[in-house]
Amino acid sequence: MTKPALTLYLAAPRGFCAGVDRAIKIVEMALNKWGAPVFVRHEIVHNKFVVDSLRDKGAVFVEELTECPDDRPVIFSAHGVPKSVPQAAQAREMIYVDATCPLVSKVHIEAQRHADNGLQMIMIGHEGHPETIGTMGQLPEGEVLLVETVEDVAAVQVRDPNRLAFVTQTTLSVDDTADIVAALQTRFPSIVGPHKEDICYATTNRQEAVKAMAPKCDAMLVVGAPNSSNSKRLVEVGARAGCTYAQLVQRGTDIDWRALDGIKSMGITAGASAPEVLINEVIDAFRDRYDVTVEMVETAVENVEFKVPRVLREPA
Repeated sequence: MTKPALTLYLAAPRGFCAGVDRAIKIVEMALNKWGAPVFVRHEIVHNKFVVDSLRDKGAVFVEELTECPDDRPVIFSAHGVPKSVPQAAQAREMIYVDATCPLVSKVHIEAQRHADNGLQMIMIGHEGHPETIGTMGQLPEGEVLLVETVEDVAAVQVRDPNRLAFVTQTTLSVDDTADIVAALQTRFPSIVGPHKEDICYATTNRQEAVKAMAPKCDAMLVVGAPNSSNSKRLVEVGARAGCTYAQLVQRGTDIDWRALDGIKSMGITAGASAPEVLINEVIDAFRDRYDVTVEMVETAVENVEFKVPRVLREPA
């Protein structure tokens, strides 16, 4: 039986970013240096496949530092942690390695600098997301106010409307954030923003590739985890850019084939914490059912690389 023809548009860039790459490398190097087990506070990155493969190598994932023994190394996830966490690790004389993405660390430094200048912070982010918790936890309680929507901006109660600054979570939708920033600037004309956009280059690049790809596609799949903020934003961006069916899948086995019946063109991308092996698995699933022609939709070339902490580059 002849397979139906399908044009498969593949977004570039897609998948792993430099911060995720570095975080995974940190866990692997820590296991090589200190042996198993190495403890990791929170999922190192939001991807089950990655977490499971590191667990198989000897990483133990916990939610709180209190679950870690004093005598084994602990790694803090790429999303960042409140200041209280490394302080607690130091107090217990633990070996710890901070795998916070350098672009998240940049936001932490920004928040501290504004606070040192006497400004109250407003953070644009998602409540309960580890990155938001980590950034808000850089400053004392009440010094960082969270807004998630334009409506939140109208309701936020500040100490002094003339002494404010804002930062953003690095994995947000560029377009949504622009609306919230505009609302903040309208309500608080003297609010101080970051020198350069806090939303990271990888998030922005992946969203731009989806915007270019979406109008060509009957349907679009984003390979990523349901708890991955940047992956969920890609689904929203795709739907908004004109792709009527945009869905998140973790693996090739998650594809809803009935929903894709009759499609002629398919877009595929992946969140920044999804490995290429899972993207290939999804492409192979389409090859099994369709006569696939792959076309690349490339909007940027990434060559960013972040160094791992010095402690991992030194002999044990």
